[in-house]
Amino acid sequence: MPAPEKPGIEFPSVLDRAYKDYKRHLRVADIMSRDVITTTIGTSMADAAKIMGERHIGSLIVMKYGTPIAIVTERDLLSKVLADGLDLESTTVEQVMSYPLIKICPSIEIREAARIMIHRKGRLAVFECGKMEGVITASDLIREMPDAPETSLKVDEFMTSDIVTVPETESVASVACLMGSKRIGSVIVTSNKKPSGIFTERDLLSKFLMKGRSLHTPVGKVVTSPLKTAPAGISIHEAAKTMALQHVRRLPLTKKKELAGIITARDLVEAYAR
Repeated sequence: MPAPEKPGIEFPSVLDRAYKDYKRHLRVADIMSRDVITTTIGTSMADAAKIMGERHIGSLIVMKYGTPIAIVTERDLLSKVLADGLDLESTTVEQVMSYPLIKICPSIEIREAARIMIHRKGRLAVFECGKMEGVITASDLIREMPDAPETSLKVDEFMTSDIVTVPETESVASVACLMGSKRIGSVIVTSNKKPSGIFTERDLLSKFLMKGRSLHTPVGKVVTSPLKTAPAGISIHEAAKTMALQHVRRLPLTKKKELAGIITARDLVEAYAR
């Protein structure tokens, strides 16, 4: 007779092991976003921002004569338009878009896609036989990040410990300029010098630019609160799972109930790509 299993010890089943192996060998075609939203080179950045805000996405593929040639992102909006004091209505997509497109094949495994994303520093457009089939973002990659040795690394090594904070009385306009000049996607908002919430580039799109709302609003009135955190010391896989479940791309980390850093979806992709 086989020896009885020791109580309290769980052994991975064949199905568990098979699923983990399957996740490790996912390909770009398995996880890419197929619903590609496009714009044109002559579109104003005001209209591009509205489209991104309405669709809750951070980028648009730019078309010219029916051909995808570039990408414009919420980071382009922050760092190339708002931070430089340009007018959203008169600035066109062509003036600030990221060119050329970074193209990959749908048959590439997702870890290789992560390496390309970090090396080329941008979102990936998926092409097959010259036709665009989809796009891959950092959020797509972390949603499917496997539980594997390469994702057991601790977040502490990859988090940003230099956290940028702003008081709740600061205007959204000045916060947007700060984020653009520092090329960051979020700030921690403080109330009485204590962290009270987070404001992100996606908040700027969906709560302001999409609705034509005044940017002179105090950021404390629109901050995402309460601040959702996770303990430092967790693995990048645990952080990726937490971010996917909460539908966020940035996760503040704490030590002894104090903020110790922040980890982003892109940081997790960089860790996974090693």
